[in-house]
Amino acid sequence: MDRGAGPAAGEDERRRITRTDVLLAEPRLAGAAGRLGRGVVKAAIAAAQRRARAGEIAPEAVADAAVASLPPSASGLHPVINATGVLLHTNLGRAPLSAAAREAVAVASGATDVELDLETGRRAERGRSALAALRERVPQAEAAHVVNNGAAALVLAAAVLAPGREIVISRGEMVEIGDGFRIPELLAATGARLREVGTTNRTAPDDYAAAVGEATGFILKVHPSNFRMTGFTRGAGVAELTGLGVPVVADIGSGLLAPEPLLPDEPDAASMLKAGADLVTASGDKLLGGPQCGLLLGKDELVRRLARHPLARALRVDKLTLAALEATLRGPLTPTGEGLRADAAAVRERAERLAALLRDAGVDAVAVGSEAAVGGGGAPGVVLPSAAVSVPERYAARLRRGTPAVMGRVEDGRCLLDLRSVPPDQDGVLAEAVRAQTIRAEAR
Repeated sequence: MDRGAGPAAGEDERRRITRTDVLLAEPRLAGAAGRLGRGVVKAAIAAAQRRARAGEIAPEAVADAAVASLPPSASGLHPVINATGVLLHTNLGRAPLSAAAREAVAVASGATDVELDLETGRRAERGRSALAALRERVPQAEAAHVVNNGAAALVLAAAVLAPGREIVISRGEMVEIGDGFRIPELLAATGARLREVGTTNRTAPDDYAAAVGEATGFILKVHPSNFRMTGFTRGAGVAELTGLGVPVVADIGSGLLAPEPLLPDEPDAASMLKAGADLVTASGDKLLGGPQCGLLLGKDELVRRLARHPLARALRVDKLTLAALEATLRGPLTPTGEGLRADAAAVRERAERLAALLRDAGVDAVAVGSEAAVGGGGAPGVVLPSAAVSVPERYAARLRRGTPAVMGRVEDGRCLLDLRSVPPDQDGVLAEAVRAQTIRAEAR
């Protein structure tokens, strides 16, 4: 008996593993190196070679394994199908961009005239076409400016209008905006002082009037966009505060530019400006359905002061954001708008069709009624009737780790894939993702 045959055979197997330089020249991997970067491809090859040395795969399968493990892009971000039923899921990047916005970003990704007048060859106003689109959508605004997020818009307003001065704000509007960030601390960081008025549940116009004085920079109205206060409550509207001799700044948060019939209690920029607000701040990646940015709309003289402040340079947005914002403003209905306006019966029909397809593939799937939400700190308490495909709870983790990743929610021991937050053109991709996890589970 030749006792050395085993180790020799194992050693021969390892010697059959193709060298890294040869694999890098393999057409599929060479092409990927040009798209993803040589380092990313080398790492995938090294991982596949280790698997071959450990006997997990055959030496001949190294190239295929390396190709299969390559990421879809050079970025560490992964595409996710949002089946949570939350239209604006903060952890998933809030508003998904429209096709028009994505195309605009691709165009702007190269050299572009973001700050150049091609006619004269001279410097021009940065993002002028995006700002023009914003003013067109909100004609009540004399001027507009854009910064990198909603919090930045409020910070810039405080830095310009109340450095070392007081900002008068209701105690009921001293809100936390998420991840531990609080409006009072955000404003105090600018050097402004907060003058709290009223009580948690009741603040009247007289409370503001009594607090306004020579030290007042402005009155701030903050929409409590991520919670609701009911019962014995009282608040002062913008129109009740405009005659007190100081600017009124309204932070509406969610980014509605005009009234939305489906969300009658959600404030919008046009209405706030009509009511007399001197400045409105909002987010672009919420109900507007655009990229992350902060919108400032209001009086021309005031907005110009904000735009020329040194801090405005640190908070400015890049050309990709400006392109996506303009396309959102001028383009077709956004995915957020489509999800908000989706017909509940049509969503139910989609769920029934998808569940039937999955049952035919051997999946324990059934269509169920569901309740979706706006999310993203907007329209708290508003329930959007929806429908979901219910599958066993074990699918939740499997789908989350798949490609593409699918994020559902778990209720009562089942994984619900809520279709109100899934664009209809992704139904087939979603079905295939579920079927793929079923096949993998059976293979084990």
